[in-house]
Amino acid sequence: MPDRKPTVQVAVVQAASVIMDREATTEKAVSLTLEAARKGAKIVVFPEAFIPAYPRGLTFGAKVGSRSPEGRRDWLRYWENAVPVPGGTTEALGEAARQAGVYLIIGVIERDTEMSCGTVYCSVLFFGPDGTLMGKHRKLKPTGSERLIWGEGDGSTLPVFDTPYGRIGALICWENYMPLARAAMYAKGVQLYIAPTADARNLWQSTIRHIAFEGRCFVLSCNQYVTKDMYPANLATYDELASSPDVMCNGGSAIVGPMGDYVAEPVWGREEILLAELDLSAIAAAHFDFDVVGHYARPDVFQLHVNEEKR
Repeated sequence: MPDRKPTVQVAVVQAASVIMDREATTEKAVSLTLEAARKGAKIVVFPEAFIPAYPRGLTFGAKVGSRSPEGRRDWLRYWENAVPVPGGTTEALGEAARQAGVYLIIGVIERDTEMSCGTVYCSVLFFGPDGTLMGKHRKLKPTGSERLIWGEGDGSTLPVFDTPYGRIGALICWENYMPLARAAMYAKGVQLYIAPTADARNLWQSTIRHIAFEGRCFVLSCNQYVTKDMYPANLATYDELASSPDVMCNGGSAIVGPMGDYVAEPVWGREEILLAELDLSAIAAAHFDFDVVGHYARPDVFQLHVNEEKR
């Protein structure tokens, strides 16, 4: 077990992708990581699907029973800009983490290089301050139309990493509405719970505050701020965006403490690096009257089985 630090400065990066451009978005992520480190951050978090994009508003030309040639061209562009893991993109991100001396947690669209050359996953990558790729989490259940474009992860990528700042793990967006997925994270002792998301609704704030209070952990929730004019006009199905609002995603990134109170209030309507100093003793103090997998658990009544085999 690493030597525990009493506090840690964290950064939640609310920023937009350079949509459908892996290389440019990676450069932006590297720059923002180094900026966050200059401001004192030791843990840096980016949103869901940051590289190369969360394709909000696009259908890829798909309807029940049919797909369009234009949609296939946009899908090919998305696939070509997805991130092989490992590969050149992970090397660049790892080097940024090493230069910055930070734990870097970032959402990517991962191109499968193991089983199928055609499937992509919504994943979170974890890098250590020495630049190593510590591991990844693949989203277990894409939501709604996301199921058209992303495959499902399995239980083999539900890691929680022990660090000097506590145990770090992540669930992505609406995975956090899966009670048993949350229970699995709590059972692994998560203390810094990373929640990258694409959900900018006010209701999401209730979700992350509940998770922090239920898990008695810090929750770092990270979203993008995206406007329609950020989309490349040469998308084959660009006309699908005609009825979309000018602000496609309004942000709402926030940091919540283990009693459900904001450490950093949600930020709306702009790109920003949210910074907060976390007092890690607050985690133990919060467990005084509630420990979801300790003195408040009833393992004689309830048991959770998690299949962590690679499927």
